[in-house]
Amino acid sequence: MGGVRELVVSFVAPGPCGVAVRDRLKHLTPQDERVLRAVGAHQGALASRDLKARCADGLEHGAQTWAARKRELTALSSSRIAGAITKATHDQWALARRCQAAYIQNLAAGIRTLRHRLSLPIGEKGTKRAAGGYRSKNEWFRKSRRLAALEDRHTAAVADWRAGRVRVVRGGKRFLNTRHHLTQARLTEDQWRERWEAERWFLAADGESGKRFGNETIRVTPDGEVSIKLPAPLAYLANTKYGRYTLTAGIAFAHRGAEWADRIEANRAVAYRIHLDTDRGRWYLTASWQRPVVQTIPLETARARGMIGVDTNADHFAAYHLDRHGNPIGGPHRFGYDLSGTTTHRDAQIRHALTRLINWAVRVGVTAIGIEDLDFTPEKTREKHGRRKRFRQLISGMPTGKLKARLVSFAAEQGLAVVAVDPAYTSLWGAQHWQKPLATPHRTMSRHDAAGIAIGRRALGHPIRRRTAPPPHDRSDRAGHRTAQAGPGTRGREGTRPPTTDRPPGGPSPSGKRKRGTSASKTVRDAPSTQQWVQDSLMRTG
Repeated sequence: MGGVRELVVSFVAPGPCGVAVRDRLKHLTPQDERVLRAVGAHQGALASRDLKARCADGLEHGAQTWAARKRELTALSSSRIAGAITKATHDQWALARRCQAAYIQNLAAGIRTLRHRLSLPIGEKGTKRAAGGYRSKNEWFRKSRRLAALEDRHTAAVADWRAGRVRVVRGGKRFLNTRHHLTQARLTEDQWRERWEAERWFLAADGESGKRFGNETIRVTPDGEVSIKLPAPLAYLANTKYGRYTLTAGIAFAHRGAEWADRIEANRAVAYRIHLDTDRGRWYLTASWQRPVVQTIPLETARARGMIGVDTNADHFAAYHLDRHGNPIGGPHRFGYDLSGTTTHRDAQIRHALTRLINWAVRVGVTAIGIEDLDFTPEKTREKHGRRKRFRQLISGMPTGKLKARLVSFAAEQGLAVVAVDPAYTSLWGAQHWQKPLATPHRTMSRHDAAGIAIGRRALGHPIRRRTAPPPHDRSDRAGHRTAQAGPGTRGREGTRPPTTDRPPGGPSPSGKRKRGTSASKTVRDAPSTQQWVQDSLMRTG
């Protein structure tokens, strides 16, 4: 297949390795809220100070500098709180470092595209694999200015990378800039200030196995009683012994409550985080813990009972059920969602659509779901799709990373495996080979439904295209079409094919070849081996 890139082998996605559940802290007294705000603000200030020190260390960071930072924080809080703050700080710095590397790669991709297009003559047409030249001198000039700007940004970013400098904003850079656009955000200054301070609080504690109920700093008993170990400067706020403050509100995890109770009764590590939703005025407690990675089943086992191929789109999942031989069963299924609005709304829409998809997969009795291993990181550049603004918005709005993580998590709870496949040519070949044959007067097939079949067949290990390339010219049918089902060792693969049926009545064959096999030869040289020839004796004439 000339021009077709090499496909990545399908694989079973590994299962989730952690669990997080959340519940609301109801009926808090004003004193409880004052204590939570004081503890969050105090530890948040310590976290900001530690983040500044970590960024100043840069690439010189090591075990000794980490220990020195922890000793400084221990005097103002406690050893466990200091450990949690330094660990969170290091994770935040590492995340900023990874984002910086991705930013450099994005700039480099844009620079390569601009240099290529600027090197071409104005008005030269492009191809499917490479963009052409710019349409006018004005556009060429503006893109040359942008190339210079991107090169300057790339040089500065590479210099920061080599020096180990990162730029991090506790609370979020985007929300910080919202301070200058309060009217557009529909916020008052007091509302913005309250949310900004709440985002910068630090009310979290890592779990520790062997300690009572799995956490010494934020402790939750099996009865739902929540108590907090106060920092040293705030020890005067304690209402119980050993410098602890017990909240009036209780907690009860409705989801995974039994699993959580088993862990804390066995004194296994559970991490907690308390945060305030300023829009609703509610306090929440999130519990999280690690668990052994779910063992993925072998790929052949996942394919044994068929597959559901899922095509991800901007507003729905297009799914199709296939048996283990790759044959479509039934009709297409679509699970819609709406990715407009706030982040919370989009996340809820994705969860609801995945829940319906998983429930349907359980009903049909499959053991695996096939999905594309999508990653639009190199496709989001403005230089690659400059005039296609709606397309750039489309691929930027699809939460591919969160989608895969949630699908793997949901499927693991139902005992389903997720098979990730290469997304190359699934929509193209699906529409070419499966959309028209499966369309009936009572069933409408879209391009996305056909792509779901293509994804499912690739996950099952079957080819998407139903016919292979023509054989070499030394074969009997002289470069005619060959069906994919006939392997090299199949008997009769060189035989005459049956008559074609896709022609008008009485019309000639589309291939231009005869419709039946040749008759036996009447000559001695080409006679069949089973026929016997007898030479009669010469007649004598008198």
